[in-house]
Amino acid sequence: MNARAWSPPARSSVTLFSPSSLLGALVVILLLLSAVSLSVGRAPLDVGAAIAQWLRGESTLATLVLIELRVPRTVLGVLVGASLGLAGAALQGLLRNPLAEPGIIGVSSCAAFGAVVAFYSGFSLTAPLALPLAGIAGALIAVLLLYALAGREASTLTLILAGVAINGFAGAATALALNLAPNPFAVTEIVFWMMGSLADRSISHLQLAAPLMIIGWVLLLNSGRALDALTLGEDTAASLGVRLGRLRLMLVLGTALAVGSGVAVTGAVGFVGLVAPHLLRPLVGHQPSRLLVASALAGAVLVLAADIAIRSITVGPELKLGVVTALIGAPFFLLLVMRLRRAVI
Repeated sequence: MNARAWSPPARSSVTLFSPSSLLGALVVILLLLSAVSLSVGRAPLDVGAAIAQWLRGESTLATLVLIELRVPRTVLGVLVGASLGLAGAALQGLLRNPLAEPGIIGVSSCAAFGAVVAFYSGFSLTAPLALPLAGIAGALIAVLLLYALAGREASTLTLILAGVAINGFAGAATALALNLAPNPFAVTEIVFWMMGSLADRSISHLQLAAPLMIIGWVLLLNSGRALDALTLGEDTAASLGVRLGRLRLMLVLGTALAVGSGVAVTGAVGFVGLVAPHLLRPLVGHQPSRLLVASALAGAVLVLAADIAIRSITVGPELKLGVVTALIGAPFFLLLVMRLRRAVI
């Protein structure tokens, strides 16, 4: 027997909504938010008129704002949010820990450190794509370090401990770079980037990150049936034909590609990978395969909604996306911890 032939217990399929109706509702919400995102900003824009001008081949200020600024920002917000939500759901299924999120394996912190190196060395000034490329390189290095420390057949606990060690090292290295920065302006630039933002992102950033994100999605989505089997325990999953070492490698690599490339172009956007699966789990049940796509859509909705809220505030400087998601996600995290504590007691 293998994981594809195995069907989950009947109790796992009890949900408040049918999967198709829930996914349909999330898609509709996402499309509506995307339309709003194209029209919201410091500069007023008639999206319909701008699209008509673009289709006629006219080059106007409206078409420039739409195609060069609003479209990349909106699409990138959807892709980054989907990557965070999908990776969070997959890692929670793999580690069987409701507090797991993409940062737990060190990918986000290493991607951020790679970008900091690009800032510190000055490459980000000489080559426009040096910053995201350095971030992606940092994410891939995190995967190599993770498997150098934990090994390909590592247990879940070893994987978590290796991720904690990598997180600590990358955080310390980033702090060292800030401490040794040659001038306060460099420190300010690095800190602002690390707060996370979709502002001033271009089609070049989208073209660089999107293919890697999509490859990561494929790896993560293909793990659904194996994660269903893993809910019965590692020994049972192995007896059902799940190759645990291969599954862990596939999920870690998928997370590195999807989340690492996103962090590389937007900076750190926290808590989305934690919050999105928890919002959807009561609606879809505890079957991981059903949660993956739903969490991806929910993550995209959360990031896009947060970015729209940021752009709707016209007074003062624009808030950073990572700050807003942290302000929303941190209280949610505390409520989750309190709920888990009551469940244990």
